[in-house]
Amino acid sequence: MSNAVKEKINASVQASQGSRVRHTSLTFNIVNTILLLLFTLVVVIPIWNIVISSFASTDALNAGGFIFWPRSLSLDNYRSVFQDSGMWHALLISVLKTAIGVVAHTLFCAVFAYPLSKRYLAGRKLYSAMGIVTMFFSGGMIPTYLLIKSLGLLDSFWVYVIPAMFSYYDVIILMNFFRQVPASLEESAKIDGANEMRIFWKIILPLSKPAIATIALFHGVAQWNDFMTTKLYINNENLYPLQMRLYDIIVQSQASSELGNAGQVVLDTTTRGVRLATIMITIAPILILYPFVQRYFVGGTMLGAVKG
Repeated sequence: MSNAVKEKINASVQASQGSRVRHTSLTFNIVNTILLLLFTLVVVIPIWNIVISSFASTDALNAGGFIFWPRSLSLDNYRSVFQDSGMWHALLISVLKTAIGVVAHTLFCAVFAYPLSKRYLAGRKLYSAMGIVTMFFSGGMIPTYLLIKSLGLLDSFWVYVIPAMFSYYDVIILMNFFRQVPASLEESAKIDGANEMRIFWKIILPLSKPAIATIALFHGVAQWNDFMTTKLYINNENLYPLQMRLYDIIVQSQASSELGNAGQVVLDTTTRGVRLATIMITIAPILILYPFVQRYFVGGTMLGAVKG
């Protein structure tokens, strides 16, 4: 067989394989797009229903059914929520406990992770093993309650902050990220007379913004959505966060519904409308904040996942 014929056969085979690969790739892209669209609709439609229903009038809500776009929009639900002075105080508590909790948690985990990232640390394996144990085992609800009580944290604002300062899962992310900082930077700083604390504050933390932002986002969302801490350890209503106020509204609306008075709320709004408005106020800060830290979040999780 001549070389020309062989070349034609090879070209024909390659063209056939290329066509098959393109066809397979196109089929995959189409199926993948359809599945992602379906998944997006499953996620977006309930959220859209909550958003629009929170702006719906009483008549539209009383009509029942799925609301894609109500005939009449109303701000009465939000007026009813914001006219409640307790709601503003609960919002302040939620903001304070989230802000203070994020700063305390992030700094504490970073301070803990930095020495563990050094292989020459004496007892590093023991400390790591003790930290790993905390990821799988806890004292349980009753022993934890007794500990919180013995520490004097019952009905205290600091019960939101102090018990949540440590998470070994976050320590692992930070520890693996710190290991990726070139050792030459630390050696240069030590030659210039910097000690470990100065290196940590001036070099390690500024270079670890993606990991820090990731941990801050993780814990910020957890702090903002935390409900059980209030339910278990707080009896003082002045320390109730927004989530507890939402719980009270739901419980009160269920109780009033059982008594046949479900429609009697401020400004003639339905209890469902007030609940939906409160839900939107509760989730809005996270939805607004997330786009600003998303790029740090992706970079921090991927880099922190690399084993050092």
